[in-house]
Amino acid sequence: MQTLESIKNKLESAEDLFSIVKTMKAMAAVSIRQYDEAVESLKDYNRTVEMGLQILLRNRMPSLVQQPQKPLLGAVVFGSEQGMCGQFNDRIAAFAIETLKQSEARTENVSILTLGPRVISALELSGLPVEENLSMPGSLGEITVNVQELVLKIEEWRVQREIEEIVLFYNKKQSGASYQPHSFRLMPLDFQWLQKLQTKEWPTRVLPQFTMNFENLFAALIRQYFFVSFYQAFTESLASENASRLAAMQAAEKNIEQRLNQLNAQYNQQRQNAITAELLDIVSGFEALEGESKKDFAE
Repeated sequence: MQTLESIKNKLESAEDLFSIVKTMKAMAAVSIRQYDEAVESLKDYNRTVEMGLQILLRNRMPSLVQQPQKPLLGAVVFGSEQGMCGQFNDRIAAFAIETLKQSEARTENVSILTLGPRVISALELSGLPVEENLSMPGSLGEITVNVQELVLKIEEWRVQREIEEIVLFYNKKQSGASYQPHSFRLMPLDFQWLQKLQTKEWPTRVLPQFTMNFENLFAALIRQYFFVSFYQAFTESLASENASRLAAMQAAEKNIEQRLNQLNAQYNQQRQNAITAELLDIVSGFEALEGESKKDFAE
């Protein structure tokens, strides 16, 4: 049987853990709101980039829009830097594995870059070796630096290794604390999307003009398009990670509450047993003394 002291120690440990879980839950909720707001604000920037492309494409379709000639594919998988986020990494890894298996690219022609070390093991266990891992940002303010680092890596793939197809895999937040794995083909550029922009009606009667070289301006806008795409992938993934962590902390909080109730019940029962035992000892001692007193009186 457990002693009062051992039950008390377990209660204190459970209460400390409960406090930590509540703190992590609150931090996850705050982070979700920040990343959701970042995703919303990014829509305006993306709209501006698309409007710039719309004006350019009214003149002509650029020659660099083409299908890849080589069967080389670069996959960027967004995972997490930290744990305690439920099935977040397993779900995006399973989705990436299944998608890549269904593609025409052979395993030896696929280069995989991960963001966050927690997703690596699931990919490698499936037979997909991870070429390199970059860190995930720890806050909203760090995303731009990580985007720049990722842009340099993608540029290296394109220029030095002639990887012409690049796909991003990341979890995309849905309503509440739910999220879904998502893939986005960054390259080659979606020809249908460009055609849609080309034929889209301009919102005003005045068409903007440009004096820069067409190819240079188009390349500059596409770089901004890449920046927006990467930034959105980071923010969506981080929002999903915190949503998954929030759900995990809610489940942990519920389990700890149940454990605390059990321990409190055990502690109260054990304490009552101890008090009852002490009372019985007192009564027994009193009865023994009373018996001795009567014996002495009789003599």
